[in-house]
Amino acid sequence: MLNSNTIRYTCWAVILWAFVTPLMLAQNVMSVPEKDKTAYLFVYFTGNRIADESIHFAISSNGYNYYALNKNQPVIDSKNISSTGGVRDPHILRGQDGKTFYMVATDMVSALGWNSNRAMVLMKSSDLIHWKSTVINIQKRFPGNEELKRVWAPQTIYDANAKKYMVYWSMKHGDGPDIIYYAYANSDFTDLEDTPRALFIPSDKKSCIDGDIVYKDSTYYLFYKTEGHGNGIKKASTSSLTSGQWTENDNYLQQTTEAVEGAGTFKLNNSNEYILIYDVYNNGKYQFTQSKDLSNFRIIDHDVTMDFHPRHGTIMPITRNELNALVNKWGMPANFPEINNNPVLEGYYADPEILYSNKTQKYYIYPTSDGFTGWSGTYFKTFSSDNLKDWKNEGVILDLSKDVLWGKRNAWAPCIIEKGKKGNYKYFYYFTAAQKIGAAVSDNPTGPFVDSGKPLIDEKPEGVKGGQEIDPDVFADPKTGKSYLYWGNGYMAVAELNKDMVSIRENTTKIITPDKTFREGTYVFFRKGIYYFLWSEDDTRSVNYRVCYGTSKSPVGPITVPASNLILQKDTAQGIYGTGHNSILQVPGKDEWYIVYHRFSYPDGIKMGKAAGYHREVCIDKLEFNDDGTIRPVVPTHKGVKLVGTK
Repeated sequence: MLNSNTIRYTCWAVILWAFVTPLMLAQNVMSVPEKDKTAYLFVYFTGNRIADESIHFAISSNGYNYYALNKNQPVIDSKNISSTGGVRDPHILRGQDGKTFYMVATDMVSALGWNSNRAMVLMKSSDLIHWKSTVINIQKRFPGNEELKRVWAPQTIYDANAKKYMVYWSMKHGDGPDIIYYAYANSDFTDLEDTPRALFIPSDKKSCIDGDIVYKDSTYYLFYKTEGHGNGIKKASTSSLTSGQWTENDNYLQQTTEAVEGAGTFKLNNSNEYILIYDVYNNGKYQFTQSKDLSNFRIIDHDVTMDFHPRHGTIMPITRNELNALVNKWGMPANFPEINNNPVLEGYYADPEILYSNKTQKYYIYPTSDGFTGWSGTYFKTFSSDNLKDWKNEGVILDLSKDVLWGKRNAWAPCIIEKGKKGNYKYFYYFTAAQKIGAAVSDNPTGPFVDSGKPLIDEKPEGVKGGQEIDPDVFADPKTGKSYLYWGNGYMAVAELNKDMVSIRENTTKIITPDKTFREGTYVFFRKGIYYFLWSEDDTRSVNYRVCYGTSKSPVGPITVPASNLILQKDTAQGIYGTGHNSILQVPGKDEWYIVYHRFSYPDGIKMGKAAGYHREVCIDKLEFNDDGTIRPVVPTHKGVKLVGTK
């Protein structure tokens, strides 16, 4: 992780952690990092026939080119979720926890008339596939709505002041104008808690519908349609969502002279640009416009393609895992671009250790939990996969604050080994806590792991004056059956483990630092009679953090360093930086190898300065050898690896 010169930074991080952590966790721990939003989901209906008044999904990799899922057939049966048999104007929102989704729609069949509906549909999902729904009939649910004629185009936004989800929509009573109302949903998103109240009434007191609210720079921007008078998109803004104090902009924002409705706004991934879309409903077209300030929009229709014809819908950024779930359910559109597989884990993680478990016949990654100022994380997770592409978060397997008495901070750089035979396996997990190395044991690769009760390594080897006792690596010698632990920052140490795997055999500790390029992150593996030693050079905060290697005839050295021993480094053309701290995987029963490593988060890590060193992400690429056993330089990629089986 660090060199001895950066210990002072760690000390300051420990102090800051005590003050910053509660606020940081409250605000960000469950949110989806911007870097992980790599695609888009378009939710829409398709027309005024009852068969078309249903929810459809489409996906995009760039926000401009959209492909219908399920062959443009409904993904949800309107008859199962509505009171009328049809739904229109769907709006989708990602919840504050990052993993719950809320969708609302107009409960309406247009063939019954534009003043025929009194209800909306609330829907909730944890995976975008399975939805629980509730019909809310405003006229029946709330007194005083005897003259209600229509309930149109609901949307949802999280109100941070109320700490609740607000549903807002337009309603028309009697001969009065359409007005945008709001009410808060209950915690289950199955009902509205309170009587609807007016959210926005234009100063001219005329009708307004199809509200769409965007929160940007401490301001709420409401885009709405001037229904029946102009039939275009206007904007109002406020700093307090329910204050009733709106500043209206009298200019129309649509970039066409034709009538439009159904404004929907979304932010492009990893960009400061926004796209405003709207339905040009008289000619069956959709228009896309783009803006940085939400005031000045330019047409981008020439950049946009769709293999379907949507009506009033909304677009939401999604992650690669969510995209994969959608196409696994409804099929991959024929011309959809290839999906990148790096990074393999969503979120900020580093120092990955990979294991194939004979017990479960799955792969596991054990990383450092990253994204915490000054490397101040306090827990470890694991992720499982049966193909190296789709990874499941198995949760926390060791929490320093609860499970480790001797070290409560700086949970770094774990490693693991499986021991035993069929039906009787043990997993020995070595980890860094408070710049000491501990050992924990479990019967399963996903834990729970039980700490041994004391540090395994808590002092420098004899003769070593600098560096830190971090970054363990465990290796079982296939020739002798002996197991070894490696560790060190600024030096590489090795010692033989006793058979209990949680203690060091006396008088076996040895310093085997290969050369001056060694910084940290030792990893050892064996192939065709050769012991390979890999390590990281430079500082993890440096764009030049990289992987070198040497070889030996023994697991305890000496290590021979080839003339060309740099095997993984940055690729500026691809925007890939800080590639280091790796582990190696051999596919069971094959001479097929992969390198698992971290890099600066893409694409914004390079802009973070030193903070890039604790905003890292995990990647996998192919590792190949020359005929003489030397390792070929690895080209880091965004594409990653294809599906890899476990047998």
